[in-house]
Amino acid sequence: MKDSEHPFFRPLWRRVAVVAVCVIWSIIEFASGTPFWGTIALGFAGYGVWQFFYLYKPVDENKPTAEAEPKE
Repeated sequence: MKDSEHPFFRPLWRRVAVVAVCVIWSIIEFASGTPFWGTIALGFAGYGVWQFFYLYKPVDENKPTAEAEPKE
């Protein structure tokens, strides 16, 4: 399991919030005159968009997992 598939990130609002914090952080860094850190934060935001919106596959809640299945 990847960290982006952690159950914490299932709600859409949490994924949006993580990306929004990175974008806001980037804006603050650029506004304060530190473009290096602004670029780093913008890279985090881009990676978040890639992982949380492009590659993210929601888990089917109705599908039983291997852990929930009885073992013989």
